[in-house]
Amino acid sequence: MAEFASGPKALAYNPQNMGKDIELAILFADVVGSTRLYDTMGDMRARDMVATCIDVMRSATEQRQGTVIKTMGDEVMATVPTADAALNAAAQMQQQISTHAQLKVDGQPVAIRIGCHFGPVMLENRDVFGAAVHTANRMTSQAKAGQIVTTAATVEKLSPEWRASCRQIDVATLKGQGSEVVLYEVLWQTEDVTSMVPGIAADARPAHPLRLRLRMEDRELLVDERHASVTIGRAEDNDVVVKGNLISRLHARIEISRNKFVLVDQSTNGTFVQTADGEEAFVRRDSLQLKGHGMIGLGRLPEQGSPQTIRFNCEEV
Repeated sequence: MAEFASGPKALAYNPQNMGKDIELAILFADVVGSTRLYDTMGDMRARDMVATCIDVMRSATEQRQGTVIKTMGDEVMATVPTADAALNAAAQMQQQISTHAQLKVDGQPVAIRIGCHFGPVMLENRDVFGAAVHTANRMTSQAKAGQIVTTAATVEKLSPEWRASCRQIDVATLKGQGSEVVLYEVLWQTEDVTSMVPGIAADARPAHPLRLRLRMEDRELLVDERHASVTIGRAEDNDVVVKGNLISRLHARIEISRNKFVLVDQSTNGTFVQTADGEEAFVRRDSLQLKGHGMIGLGRLPEQGSPQTIRFNCEEV
């Protein structure tokens, strides 16, 4: 589990802050598929499982100087003083619940999803109010089982270590606000993020840095440490512009992360990848590592000679 310094300690409920706007991290966590738990296990056992999940969520929050504001069935709403502390709490929740011996159904671990946002809130009568609360709640609805989803505003408040473990996955329009919010997934699992900690990262890096060469018709583009991300889509402001009725304005993004190349699909119709040895993969609103060389198709399978096909080649520098 990732664990990074949380910064200065601060209690969410200092009496001097009551009735005032202050900035906090708001965190929502809920049990995924709790209805299925009750159907599968019966009311008593399912209720005990949910209660155990709530206890884990509460403990992780309080260990990071946070406050559980309320519990609503299988969901917890909490405030945490800093963005780093919130992600430390969220990562602890995911780690402990995914490995808890008593939280398994048919051999599979119970899953939770977590949403988080850092912003101004109003504290009143041991409750919190404001647009930031609604944004945090929306992040939870965007998260899948086992995910932590947060906002660009939260990422900006993170330490470099935690910021390096966040990857952009989508852009959403918040109901009632009309503004677009950039969504980030937090990579909380040990194998995903421990190599980002200073000192470990230096030893974990491959001896030879890599670059990804993208070709489309007569155009060529490189993804490497100097140009770490490219966008692909039909809108003219993308790095790679591809026209077609199945292609979204911002269809996908390719970025380098820890000397690996990751394709992040953000489209309606998904992205197809075909490697040189004939293996095919499809990704939609998710990510996929690119290896070796092959072809990328936006919204449809890539075809040899098509002007919409993007060729890729991963090569050593």
